[in-house]
Amino acid sequence: MTVLQELEEAPVFPGWGPEHEDFRRSVRQFVERALPEETVRRLMDTDDGHDPALWRQSAEQLGLPGLLVPEEYGGTGLTVLELGVVVEELGRGVVGGPFLATAVLAVAALTGADEQARQEFLPGIAEGTSIATVAIEDVDVRVTDGLLHGTAPYVLDGGLADLVLVPAGGRLFAVTGDPQGLTRTRLRTVDATRKQATLTFDGVPARDIGPADLDRLRDLAAAVVAVEQIGGAQRCLEMSVEYAKVRTQFGSLIGAFQAVKHRCADMLVQVELARSAAYQALQAAAEDSPLFPALAVLAKACCSEAYTFTSAETVQVHGGIGFTWEHPAHLYFKRAAATALLFGDPDSARAAFADRISL
Repeated sequence: MTVLQELEEAPVFPGWGPEHEDFRRSVRQFVERALPEETVRRLMDTDDGHDPALWRQSAEQLGLPGLLVPEEYGGTGLTVLELGVVVEELGRGVVGGPFLATAVLAVAALTGADEQARQEFLPGIAEGTSIATVAIEDVDVRVTDGLLHGTAPYVLDGGLADLVLVPAGGRLFAVTGDPQGLTRTRLRTVDATRKQATLTFDGVPARDIGPADLDRLRDLAAAVVAVEQIGGAQRCLEMSVEYAKVRTQFGSLIGAFQAVKHRCADMLVQVELARSAAYQALQAAAEDSPLFPALAVLAKACCSEAYTFTSAETVQVHGGIGFTWEHPAHLYFKRAAATALLFGDPDSARAAFADRISL
């Protein structure tokens, strides 16, 4: 049986249940209460885009930073399906902060690290007292006598993290605190809600904590970002429909105009198709399926295009007000543009998918 045939016969969301929707409601309530648009805008104007009090609150109330951390290290030990619920709701609220870098990438990388590293680093992440990140994009770092030399660009929350995991020579190295020789250059990016930095290593002491499985980590990152994009695209659709029901033009609600109806219908189709791709990828990850690498890049391509489309259409549906920075549509539009390039643009993702199914 070919990979393509296996994809066609794979079950859709067999692990999904009512408890996931209950969890979704809890996360949505937290986001709406603790991270409304005003807070998102306030944080994106800071250097780190991070509120330590809110981060600890998310750990204490919902266990979000330690969602994937095994229970023996102080986490909740849930699966990537529950992770998908959280990420989709964070995307719906266009929330920034270190969740993706810390609770997803760093925890996934540490899961394959040695026992000493897991015991040392995972409890702090689960408690919400530690911010961690992984350098995985265009890293050019070498290690000599236990010291790191080189550069890691576009590191999520690289200016903030007290634990930086760096791949070099097929191994993963842990850099803690702010050691001599480490330079953090914060970057100005399209999406100001999600902070990135270039890290320069000039003889930085680091500890080898195990093998660096970057391929698996990139696939997980692509799948998780795809689900986040669905949350944002869904909210764009909701905002457009809500506005079409109350805005009048030429004496009629704009939702009565065929052109607006078609825009909203096209947005719905894009969102639902992309959602199926995203959660199928998460299901494969939860089952450790051999189909996961192919599904991950497929989901990233579909969801990137769906989010780009719906965010742009939302601006159009809202007309003049939609073109102002004060309207939330621009937060989603910029997040869509940035995430479309994060961990692989749609074209490269589709090329990777074709390679992985041997077409």
